[in-house]
Amino acid sequence: MEAASPACELCVQPGGTLLWQSGACRVVRVGDPFYPGFCRVIWTDHVREMTDLPERARHDLMRVVFAVETVVRQLFSPDKINLASFGNVVPHLHWHIIPRWADDRHFPEPVWGSVHRENAVQRAVVGDAELSAALSRALRDLEEGR
Repeated sequence: MEAASPACELCVQPGGTLLWQSGACRVVRVGDPFYPGFCRVIWTDHVREMTDLPERARHDLMRVVFAVETVVRQLFSPDKINLASFGNVVPHLHWHIIPRWADDRHFPEPVWGSVHRENAVQRAVVGDAELSAALSRALRDLEEGR
């Protein structure tokens, strides 16, 4: 694992609205009105690839990613969830959890693709406090083995 890098935006800033964190990682909400449940799980240490993590840490990180996916599905009822880990622009390990709807702006392309609907519906937003509380419950339950 690498030391924090002052040139890495995910080392020096949260990467979104902080919803939950542990010593190993944090969950943030991405401020996108068209994808209100869009979250990121960001590993705290400056690590570039999943295989740079010890096996146990990989497992723990993915448990958080799956818990976030579960909460986003429960609160936002998307048609599909996209999970992505790129790091091409920011080489700091993080996962995107993106709710998708068949009538969203980019569907069927990824959210980084071409816009297909300029006037797509903006979804109802679950507030940060409600999302944070749901994530805290889900992740607490994970830690307690429920």
